[in-house]
Amino acid sequence: MTTDTTSADHTALLAEYDHRTSTAGRWTMIAGLILSLAGPVWLAYFSGYVEVTNSQLWGAWLAVAATFAAVWIIEPLTYFPILGPAAMYQAFMIGNISTKLLPCALVAQERIGAKPGTRRGDFAAVAAICGAAIVHLLSLLIFVGILGTWLVSRLPLEVIDTVRSFILPAVIGAVIVQAVVSLKQPKVAVVALAVAVFVEFVLKALIPGIAFYATAIAVVLTVTGAWFIRDKSNEQKKEVEA
Repeated sequence: MTTDTTSADHTALLAEYDHRTSTAGRWTMIAGLILSLAGPVWLAYFSGYVEVTNSQLWGAWLAVAATFAAVWIIEPLTYFPILGPAAMYQAFMIGNISTKLLPCALVAQERIGAKPGTRRGDFAAVAAICGAAIVHLLSLLIFVGILGTWLVSRLPLEVIDTVRSFILPAVIGAVIVQAVVSLKQPKVAVVALAVAVFVEFVLKALIPGIAFYATAIAVVLTVTGAWFIRDKSNEQKKEVEA
């Protein structure tokens, strides 16, 4: 009886946790959206300093959508299995997901032996993102706000341009390696690499018009390939146990 009561209490607490994080997350995201748009809207329509027509506004939006529309769909689908619902709200509010928050979550899950997609993995992701945000703010204040400004002001322009060319590949490469090592799915990694090479060097060359959707195509093909080569032994064990 005690075990059943404890299990019921545990389930109720988890349900309450999901409800509160979802409610707070939605309202926080809405508030963040309003605040982020308030400045540009005031500047464009009420300040008198900038004149923006509706055609210019929608033209700019379409230009951004043509570049990033695929990412709007890909990022939530690919991040959710690793971060979980609560950490997703944190991640999209903070930003720098693929370059900072996702690697932190993966490292935290690996350190405690928590699998992505489990309750333990979700809690690890939340704690890791909280720690990453604190470290990030302190680092910005000290190394960017104080020391960074001083250093950049004394660097030659040629050096700054060279550094910019290598920052993104270095960060993305580290994230990919960390994901491959943490998830321990070598077959999926091989499929992802093969699909990326095919889309980038073959498909885009044959059909240049799909350049904006290359990332989405690569993700869909990788997910499809991973589904067909997945290890079915665990599923069969679960069916036998059921």
